[in-house]
Amino acid sequence: MRIVKISMAVIGLLCLAPASWAKVKSVDVPSISDAQQPIMIQGPMPIEAQYFANLLTDVRVEQSGNAKFYLGNLNGYPIVVAQTSKGLENTAAATAVAIERYKPRAIINQGTSGGHDPKLNVGDIVLGKRSFNANNFKTQRLQKGEGSQPLTWIPMDIMASEESAGEGSSAKDAEKVRYYLGNEALLASANAVKHKYKRGKVVEGTIGSGNFWNNELDRMEWLHENYGTSVEEMETSSAAMISHAYGVPFLGVRVLSNNLTNNGKYDPSTANDCQQYVKDIVLHYIASL
Repeated sequence: MRIVKISMAVIGLLCLAPASWAKVKSVDVPSISDAQQPIMIQGPMPIEAQYFANLLTDVRVEQSGNAKFYLGNLNGYPIVVAQTSKGLENTAAATAVAIERYKPRAIINQGTSGGHDPKLNVGDIVLGKRSFNANNFKTQRLQKGEGSQPLTWIPMDIMASEESAGEGSSAKDAEKVRYYLGNEALLASANAVKHKYKRGKVVEGTIGSGNFWNNELDRMEWLHENYGTSVEEMETSSAAMISHAYGVPFLGVRVLSNNLTNNGKYDPSTANDCQQYVKDIVLHYIASL
């Protein structure tokens, strides 16, 4: 049997230990709760993004390709304002980068547009009940010298299958228009605060997107009658497509800055009015979370 000798000094220290421990200072660190996912507001040009960016506090700026991202807070809630640059390609790229990098809870693509509906005036706002790519068309087969007949073009759904959308057995299935629907919760917030918008009326409608600047009244009428377009612009449908691919709630909001169908003259000040309204949408949406 092995005997361990403990001195009286050690025994004394052991007896005093509990009292000493009780005097040690401490701090309790709680487990971190889930971080708030930001809401992303997109605008292609500076006049369509800077007003909202200036509403934010504690702002830092990041750049990726042609896009600039303003990260800050609105009433304490995290917001990312994405100045995407113009066009379908820039917007799609900026949307994908932002989703991967910032993990937004929801995306609102907003800005100016040209009217297709004669009942809408400069300053009116269209909420994107749906949006589609108004560039996705297939022409009929015409021989040399037969010209071009754009009012006979048929829609082409490039996402219909992984096969060709223009030739072969899969082409027939692609002869349809693909509409991306606006998120119902975002639409509800937009409608809940539309009475606050004083520049014009707010309606639900269809946003047609494409890399074109259309000054042909007959084509505007054709798109309006056949595809329900309320306005045309160059970004919404591409942001909607990428948001859908990632499963992020999405809404397009577009103010009419001009409308050739009723001689509505271009007014760039509408861009700020739209952003003011989008601020009200965001605050209502945040309150509903």
